Amino acid sequence: MSFSESSPLGLMVKPGHLLLLLHLIISLSSLHSPSNSTPSFLSPLVLDEDDGGQFCNGTDIPFPFGISGYKSLAPGFNITCNQGNGNLQTSPPRLKLFSDELPIIDISLNDGFLRVNLDPLNWRCDSPFAEEPSKYRDLLKDSPFTFSSTQNVLTVIGCDAMVFLQQQENNKTVNRSCVSFCESTESVVDGFCSGVGCCQASLPENLKSFDLDFQSIRNTIGSNVTNMLCGRAFILEQKAFEFSAEDINGVVEGGAPRSVVLNWSIGNKSCDEAKRSGADSYICAERSECNDSSTGVGYLCRCLEGYDGNPYIPDGCKDVDECSVNGTSPCTRKCLNFDGGYRCSCPFGTTGDGKKQGSGCERVAPIEIALAAGLFLLLLLFVLGLLTYRKLRGRRVEMLKQKNFMRNGGLLLQQHLSVREVAAKIFTASELETATDNFSDNHILGHGGYGTVYKGTLSDGREVAIKKSKLVDETQIEQFINEMVILSQINHRNVVKLLGCCLETQVPLLVYEFISNGTLFDHMHSDSELKTSPLSWETRLRIAGETAAALAYLHKAASTPIIHRDVKSANILLDEEFTAKVSDFGASRLVPYNQTHVTTVVQGTLGYLDPEYFHTGLLSEKSDVYSFGVVLVELLTAEKPVSFSKSEEQRNLASYFVGLEKENRILEIVDRRVAKDAEPLSLSAAAELARRCLNVRGEDRPMMKEVAVELNALRSLLMLRRPPERSAAEEQSRCLLRPLNICRNDGEISMESSISDAVY
Repeated sequence: MSFSESSPLGLMVKPGHLLLLLHLIISLSSLHSPSNSTPSFLSPLVLDEDDGGQFCNGTDIPFPFGISGYKSLAPGFNITCNQGNGNLQTSPPRLKLFSDELPIIDISLNDGFLRVNLDPLNWRCDSPFAEEPSKYRDLLKDSPFTFSSTQNVLTVIGCDAMVFLQQQENNKTVNRSCVSFCESTESVVDGFCSGVGCCQASLPENLKSFDLDFQSIRNTIGSNVTNMLCGRAFILEQKAFEFSAEDINGVVEGGAPRSVVLNWSIGNKSCDEAKRSGADSYICAERSECNDSSTGVGYLCRCLEGYDGNPYIPDGCKDVDECSVNGTSPCTRKCLNFDGGYRCSCPFGTTGDGKKQGSGCERVAPIEIALAAGLFLLLLLFVLGLLTYRKLRGRRVEMLKQKNFMRNGGLLLQQHLSVREVAAKIFTASELETATDNFSDNHILGHGGYGTVYKGTLSDGREVAIKKSKLVDETQIEQFINEMVILSQINHRNVVKLLGCCLETQVPLLVYEFISNGTLFDHMHSDSELKTSPLSWETRLRIAGETAAALAYLHKAASTPIIHRDVKSANILLDEEFTAKVSDFGASRLVPYNQTHVTTVVQGTLGYLDPEYFHTGLLSEKSDVYSFGVVLVELLTAEKPVSFSKSEEQRNLASYFVGLEKENRILEIVDRRVAKDAEPLSLSAAAELARRCLNVRGEDRPMMKEVAVELNALRSLLMLRRPPERSAAEEQSRCLLRPLNICRNDGEISMESSISDAVY
């Protein structure tokens, strides 16, 4: 398309040369003006590439608004920028809404509103009769704008005006009415808009389009009064309007435009919905926050506190240097600006928040300085004293540990460890405190006559049982160390392994391997969850045989014979495979090779205690045999060794069992599971063996080595007589119980061979 325009000089100018001519006029104008004066002509359009904004005749047009022909968010945000008339007078930018263009006063990005000038909606004059049709009824329809219901009001001026405003939205009707009446202009009071010459009514929320009905009150009531001045109806900004009588007298028709506030928002989705929809719907830049619009439709962006700028363009929110805003500082003394905020501080000798709008900085009186310095010094002395105390306490604890270590024979044990091949370890107190959570009650496994046993976990992950004795005889320290060394050398699958000890505590701590499945006593008598079902006869025989083998090993095979002195079901531990482990050597005694017994203070457990040892104080291997006999009876009967709830005859299990065995009445007391599983021969042989172990005279009892052999033979017999499908994996043994030289399959197995299998 080609066209030509007539310039003010009467020349025909082609469109291609128009911009060049304008630039020439501006350049000539600037030559005749001082360098520091404002040009008499402002270019109607200037683009600011830094912040994405534009300028129209000196008015900032920030994005998302844009001048027609340039970038804007949507058609509803288009701004028209006109150069002005032929006298080069500039005109304000105009908001283009379909066929209407509204002069823009200002645009607020943070609060989401636009202030424009708007003509009266309707006016009416009675002389001569004239009525202007309602304007702007669909002004904001299908646009991102609404009339602000919080900043605008419906205002009617006149002495004969009755206005009805109706909003139709979502099948819902909202009505507003306003009546302005006066007999004459003399009755009007300036500044009051309460029905006399002027009235106001609130607007419905989210008002975009409406119907307006303007009526005469006098015509309605049939009055003949005429020649009344014109009445007008506005939507206007409430705070920008102050009513006066001149508003009635000044203009006959129409009236001057009034400022109106229009709310705007981005899109029709909430913040969360826009974020989920992606970058096409969500345009809030970094260092900004999103707020749902108060109109309920769309959202607005706002720079975070401490930032200012345009939140709708990339990097549009800039840090505000609060320390130099408008050349002033919010602080009275020192101001430090940082990204997104600032901080005020007071110099030494002053106190306060340092802010002009706060307490500022007040000089501290000398006495206050002295008090502060004194408090600081006291605090410093307290901290130094606390550190010194902790250091001295740590030294005292270390000295006490070293003292205990020396008193408990630590040097002697170290000498033994350096000379002999002993696998025992000397643990530190801190290691065991960490392993047991400082010997917490939650780690207690049980209590015994000689101390408390704790469960612990070492730093390498091994679970251990830690025995903490109640007391120790300081005169027997050397003997304790010797026994400690000997016990640590015991290496038998049915004896709990002693891993080491700790000598840094007041009472030495012994560390054993941890056996997880409880004690034989728990499985036989306890009501705990360990007793899930009665042990089978085969399992009971195996436990008895393994226990006897362990005791036989201690009596004869260890480097120094050891008498356990407290054999009982509570000291026989079971692992997950029900393998027996003899434990708790707190009452054990070492016996020299050239002696058969030792004299000691009587120790043991009621019901298991050897009566001969009880009366004479002479401890021998046969004392352990008697105690084991009680354990064997427990396995046969599932009864406790002592029960005070029973009759006097049945109160002591050992004596009651011996009487029944002599009368061949053991089936009266044998456990039902044993009676069901065991063959008569096997049951009779086990009962007879238990009776022999329980002989009152020690010399009439068998050696523990013999007990182990006989129990092993009983179990072998049980394996041989089991059906083939149940015994394929069992060991092949051929010897029967008695006589010991009777064998099967034409072979004779020597006593030593059987002992070797059972004991070692």
